[in-house]
Amino acid sequence: MKTSFNIIKCAPLVAVLLLASCGGKESSTQTETEKRKVTVEEVQVVSVDQLAKFTATVEANLKNNIAPAMGGRIRNILVDVGSPVSKGQKLVEMDQTNLSQQQTQLSTLKRDHERYLELYKVGGISKQQLDQLESQIQVMESMIANLTENTTLISPISGVVTARNYDPGDVAAQLPILVIENINPVKVLINVSETYYQQVSKNTPVQIQADAIGDQTFEGKISVIYPTIDPISHTFPVEITVNNPNSILRPGMFARVTMNFGTKEHPVIPDRAVQKQVGTDERYVFIEKGGKAVYTKVELGTRLNDKYEIVSGLNEGDRIIVDGSAGLIDGAEVEVVSNINQ
Repeated sequence: MKTSFNIIKCAPLVAVLLLASCGGKESSTQTETEKRKVTVEEVQVVSVDQLAKFTATVEANLKNNIAPAMGGRIRNILVDVGSPVSKGQKLVEMDQTNLSQQQTQLSTLKRDHERYLELYKVGGISKQQLDQLESQIQVMESMIANLTENTTLISPISGVVTARNYDPGDVAAQLPILVIENINPVKVLINVSETYYQQVSKNTPVQIQADAIGDQTFEGKISVIYPTIDPISHTFPVEITVNNPNSILRPGMFARVTMNFGTKEHPVIPDRAVQKQVGTDERYVFIEKGGKAVYTKVELGTRLNDKYEIVSGLNEGDRIIVDGSAGLIDGAEVEVVSNINQ
């Protein structure tokens, strides 16, 4: 009797569970048969500029370290950081004690040379003695020319002073006294993928922007193409010369470089149609075919405002799902409620 009573007591609970199970099946079936409402757009092929973008740092066109060949005490520095300088301008005066001594010795040798000439004419000395004295004079003159160059330092280039490491009275040692940089033009060095090697040529126009300046664009030209390719990065250096008449671009600025490799006919689709595969860098879209969503992997090219260039994966006329693709799976039934092309 007790067992019979327990069965009767549990019967309502079993009935409830069965009903819930049946209800769940019915709900699941309804969800599976519902069609996702989507918006589609037919793929169109257009001409797309083949732009490649690079980042780099602005560098001076020429850079020169002003320093004497043998060190020495600094008597006077005639310019400061930020001073514009011209080629041939005097910049630094070094101590001239050694130069004065050598000039005095040269004067003595030249006086001796006059006496030697008179003695040689009357047979008082040999030709060899005269030649030896003349050799000493030539060596001394060369030494004085070198000392003169290293006691009065001039700028070999036009530019601006970007560093000063000493003050008058200091002894110049390891560091240069001044650094002069020519910043008109400036240059930018970028590393270009080897896939572009055959497409890069000298004098090709290039556009440069510097983050510190904003949206202003500068025109440059490829001036040097390095002949070797790095075996690790598979890139090759390209040097770009940029006119900088107002000295707006400064060495050290972060720059963005855009190179145009012509145009190609490629599909262009709205960016919201493109999705990213979780855990990878792969991109994909869904194409509507016969009322079903078809998973399609694509390779992206240039971003064009709110659209993407598609390098591979789509053909003209494909009906891509633009809206309603979130959460879709390959083969899911869809209902097209709008066609953007119409």
